[in-house]
This record gives sequence, structure tokens and C-alpha cells, in this order.
Amino acid sequence: MNGLDTAVLAPKAPPAADLELTIVMPCLDEAETLATCIEKANRYLASSGVAGEVVIADNGSTDGSQDIARALGARVIDVPRRGYGAALQAGIAGARGRYVIMGDSDDSYDFLALQPFVDKLRDGYELVMGNRFRGGIAPGAMPPLHKYLGNPVLSFAGRLFYSSDIKDFHCGLRGFSRDAILGLGLTTTGMEFASEMVVKATLARLKTTEVPTTLAPDGRSRPPHLRSWRDGWRHLKFLLTFAPKWLFFYPGAALAGIGLVLLAALLPGSLQLGELTLGVHSLLFAAAGVIIGAQLMSFAIIARLFGVRERLWPSSPRTDLARRWFTIDRGCIAGAVMIVAGIAFAAAAVGGWAGADFGDLDIEATMRLAIPSVLLCALGVQALVTGFFTALLTNE
Repeated sequence: MNGLDTAVLAPKAPPAADLELTIVMPCLDEAETLATCIEKANRYLASSGVAGEVVIADNGSTDGSQDIARALGARVIDVPRRGYGAALQAGIAGARGRYVIMGDSDDSYDFLALQPFVDKLRDGYELVMGNRFRGGIAPGAMPPLHKYLGNPVLSFAGRLFYSSDIKDFHCGLRGFSRDAILGLGLTTTGMEFASEMVVKATLARLKTTEVPTTLAPDGRSRPPHLRSWRDGWRHLKFLLTFAPKWLFFYPGAALAGIGLVLLAALLPGSLQLGELTLGVHSLLFAAAGVIIGAQLMSFAIIARLFGVRERLWPSSPRTDLARRWFTIDRGCIAGAVMIVAGIAFAAAAVGGWAGADFGDLDIEATMRLAIPSVLLCALGVQALVTGFFTALLTNE
């Protein structure tokens, strides 16, 4: 195929109202491989009888990619804003088909093998992901860092954080209902767009599935646009941002729990563990752990409620419970009780100092009163703030 026999490879597209499928390819200087990808996509449409079109979302190519695409009958959408996600957002928005299949224009995915995606979409699935680990990864197609660390770890994190069934979060070949995906409000502009689509589809409870797909070495002579560590961090950052219970609540609960256990053990006096003695200084760190843990948990609750209010994810029974529980009234009552208790500990510490005629203090005994005083006052203020903030988010 040399891209010149366009009369065969680019059949006349049916009217936009009759299009079932749009094949979207993001493109940035892909002149080496773009023609091959478009030709394969056109051949698939011609052989399958699927009424469709090929759209190239061009991100500012300077190597003539746009002319190649137009010569082969593809529709070019110019996307000034750089980024993988930005290009795909524009391509999806400009698609005329009921369904969209997106795939990279570097000839690593086989655009002749799209029928399994179309079949699943016709069966009612709203997101159909390719799975390269089930379909086969050709030698040299994926760097070992991505194959054995990046993709498995990030995909596992996605499944853990979001209870998703998708095994290959980052496969670049996927099909979906255009309206369903546009309804998710996808916003990321970089490579993390791949994770955002799966995460938000999962949170919105779209009907999803996977089909095996193959990955071949790309046909470019230049390095890929992907940067392993930078883009891997962007994926992980996105996964954590939309999972406040894993980013904030669970670590906070663990930290607060350990701190409370140490507080209970150390308040009466020092604790001897073999040759190790845990004294009042350990008590101070335990109290700090409780304060930090409580802050993390309250922030997780606030972040969750904010996400529901902004429709970043749907509500859940746990979110509804948090909304009912963390009210201004309860926050004020709990905060006031803890602040009063903290003041009481402070008064006891001052009373002990007065008993010594405000002279030299027993530092350890005083700290065993001062530390709980500071802890309770800090937790009380945190409870008050959380109560008012949740009321602001829930309009209650």
C-alpha cells in the first residue's frame, strides 16, 4: 500500500446521519505511518460494510500528515492545544458516528481487526477496551519497563481503587458510545486521558468489557511521544486524585489508629519494650499521628462530598451516610466536647504547676497532661471545621 490508490481505499462516506462508526486517530508528525493506518481503517470499513468515517485529530503536525490524511479520504480536525488527550477530545467531539473507535496512528494497532469492538458496541456495551496482554504483545512492541512494571502496576491500582474489571487500563485501541463518553466530561489533555476515560466510565457505571487485541512495534523511526516516568506519574496522580479514600482516608485511619494505640499505652507512663523505652517523647509523636490522621480522614470526606456535588462521581451509600453524619450540629457538639476536655487537661497541668508554687516542674508529668490537652483542642477545631465545610458542600 502506498496511499495513492484512494479510489479503492477511501470509499465515499454515507451522509453523516447514517454513520455508525468513526475511527479517530490522534496525530502529531506521523507521516511515516499515518497512510498505513488510514488505509487499513478504510479497508476495514469497506470489507465489513460498516457505515463509517476516518477522522484524524491533528495536533499541529509539520511533516505533511494532514495532506496525507486528506488524500486518503480522512477528515482532518485541527487541534491547536497540544496533548494526546486534547487531540482525542476534539476528535471525539467532532465525530459523526454513533460509535467511536480510537487508536494510535503509529501502526502499532491493527485497524483491520476492529470487528470485535463493533460487535460488543452493537451488543450494548458503552466502553470496549482492547486488552494487549490477552491478545498478544509482539517482541519489541512494548518496553520491558511498561510491560512488567508500568502497565501492570497502574492497571492494578485502577482496579483496586475503583473496583474496575478492566485489566489493561492503558490500551490505546478502544471503542465506545460517543454520547456516553461525551457525557463523562473528560478534561485531561495528556496521556492520562486513557486512565480518565476508564475511571470516569467506571464511576458512572457504564457497561464496559474487554476484547483481546494485538500490539506490534510501531513503524516510526523517531522516538515515541510517550515519556515513561513523566506520563506514568501523570497516570498515577490522576488515579489517586479521584480516589480520596485510598489517598487520604485509609492512610489517615491507619495513622490515627496506630497513634491512638500508642497514646493509650503511654498515657499512664513509659512503656518498656525489651531494651527500648518509649516515654513522653513517643507520646508526643503518637498525638501528632492522631492529629494528622484525623485531618486526612476529614479531608477524604470533604473531597468525596465535593466530588459528588460536582458530579465527578456518583453518590454511594457510604457518601450518603457521611452526608447525614457530618452535620454542623454534630460537628459543633463533638468539637465543643473535645475542646472543653482539652481545656480541662490544660487546667490540670496549670494546677500542678500552681501546686509547685509556679517553680520547677516535673516535665514528664506535665507533658502527659499538656499533650492530651493540645490533641483534644486540635481535634475539636478539626471537627468544627469539618462540620461547617460539609454543610457548605451539601447545602444543609
